[in-house]
Amino acid sequence: MSWQSALACWYLRKQFRPQTLKPHVNVEKARALTARRVWSPGVPAGWRLRELYGPHDWPLHGEWLERIDGASTAGIPPTLLYCHGGGYYFCSPQTHRSLTFGLATRANAPVFSLDYRLAPEHRFPAALDDASAAYRRLVADGTPPESIVISGDSAGGGLALATLVALRDAGDALPAGCLLFSPWTDLAAAGATIRSNDGLDPMFSGPAVARAAQVYLGDASAMHPYASPVYADLQGLPPLFIMAGSTEVLLDDSQRVADNARAAGVVCELEVWKKMPHVWPLFTPFIPEANRALDRAAAFVRRVTSGATGRSAAQRSSAMSIV
Repeated sequence: MSWQSALACWYLRKQFRPQTLKPHVNVEKARALTARRVWSPGVPAGWRLRELYGPHDWPLHGEWLERIDGASTAGIPPTLLYCHGGGYYFCSPQTHRSLTFGLATRANAPVFSLDYRLAPEHRFPAALDDASAAYRRLVADGTPPESIVISGDSAGGGLALATLVALRDAGDALPAGCLLFSPWTDLAAAGATIRSNDGLDPMFSGPAVARAAQVYLGDASAMHPYASPVYADLQGLPPLFIMAGSTEVLLDDSQRVADNARAAGVVCELEVWKKMPHVWPLFTPFIPEANRALDRAAAFVRRVTSGATGRSAAQRSSAMSIV
């Protein structure tokens, strides 16, 4: 564990975790704090940011980071569809630019970061509907499904996986793979690490998870497979790559998905990183572990979008590893 990561954990424990110990979720305060503290990197050289936040930009409401004209590589590049985290009720594509920009440049892949509708104004399944519609628009606009990787972190990770399940159920052509950072996949908060890692997680208290889930769910069941994909049948999905920290209260949300995926015959790589905070790749470029995590994530993107060879390589590395 680097000193930079230790400092990040200290900061989260002092500044963020106390908010999760309170008995009620304060949506407006969470949004205000995130907006005030957001750090946004500059647009990388050779790339351009194209913001689509107008009322007529649905279903691709959000922002593209793209290579500028003349800088693209030969062939069809991978395309990333990214779903940001934030408990389904706060954060935005802007808050997650450090992660999406870092991933795009490492994978040499344009990324569309989706600005899906947030709860409680728009409860389940609004976010799922938006993510499914965005994927379908990418395909309708000519992006081959086999070149797309759907990705997300925390709530956005659960959303990305749920979208994959919903697309399969609807008979859509599926993307090449799914990349998840600390995904929140169980809104019923039934994972063992909700309790065993309570107090170890520098960012969240265990009981806060169920409280946050109600903001998104409303009257919907927390065990609905499109809300909590840990309860979904994962058969027939493309390769999954999951990263989570060893002390996260949500660690079991990743471990159970990985177990379920393998039982269903799905290629799944799970990396558990020692003592990393929730969605630590957001801290790129400031902590070394964030940079290494994005390097490994980009390698997965390139691998699964490279055709049959990429899928064979993924099948040879489907076990859990400790990093």
